[in-house]
Amino acid sequence: MSEPIRVLVVDDERSLVELVTRYLEREGFEVHAAYDGDGALERARAVEPDVIVLDLMLPGTDGVEAARQVRTFSDAYVLMLTARTAEIDRIVGLSVGADDYVTKPFSPRELVARIQAMLRRPRTGQAATGARSGSRRFGHLTLDPDAREVRIDGDPVERTKLEFDLLETLSREPNVVFSKQRLLDTVWGSASYRDEHVVAVHVANLRRKLGDGPEGLRFIRTVRGVGYRMGASS
Repeated sequence: MSEPIRVLVVDDERSLVELVTRYLEREGFEVHAAYDGDGALERARAVEPDVIVLDLMLPGTDGVEAARQVRTFSDAYVLMLTARTAEIDRIVGLSVGADDYVTKPFSPRELVARIQAMLRRPRTGQAATGARSGSRRFGHLTLDPDAREVRIDGDPVERTKLEFDLLETLSREPNVVFSKQRLLDTVWGSASYRDEHVVAVHVANLRRKLGDGPEGLRFIRTVRGVGYRMGASS
C-alpha cells in the first residue's frame, strides 16, 4: 500500500487543530500539528509534509514569514487560513507561495475538499494530453513536463507546485488564450473556490520569477478582457 498523504496543520487554536485533524484522519491522511510559526518550521523539516495548512496570524513567527521560509526547503502545497477578509491579506499570503486560502470561520469539510482538490490536480497534464512530447521552448525559457523543471538560459527557476502547473498548462497550447475560469478549472480543480482574482495574483508571481517585465512580456502574455497565453515559441 502507498504511504498516506502527510498534512501539517498549524494554528494557535488547539481546538481548531483537533477538529481539522479528526476530519483529515477520517479521510486517511496522516496528520501532524504545530501551534506557532517556529514549531511549524521545525515540524515541516522533520515530517516533510505533502500539504501544510497554515494560519496567517501565529504567535512568534507569523504565517506569512513561516510560508516564506517553508518555500526555501519544501515544495509542499500551502493552504493559508486567515480570519481577515481584506483582499490584501489574501494577496500577501499568495505572494509568499501559498497555493490556496480559506477565510475563517470555515467548514472542516470545505477544508478537506480544498486539500483533496489540490492533490487531484494533474501534475504534468497527462489527463489532458496523454503521452509527453519532451521539453518545450519559449525563447530563453525551457520547460520539461516530465522532470517538472523550468530553466531560463539553462538556469533553474524556483517556483511552487501550483506555479509550475499554471505554466505547464499555458505551455501545452501556446497559441490558445486561456480564460481565468478555464485556468481555475484546469489548475485549481473543480472543487476549488471561484475567485478569478487568485489567477492574476499567481500569474504576477510567476512573471516575477521568470523575469517578465512590465513592458514587452516575453513568456506570459495578457489578452485584455479574455485571459492569458504563452508568448510565441522559438
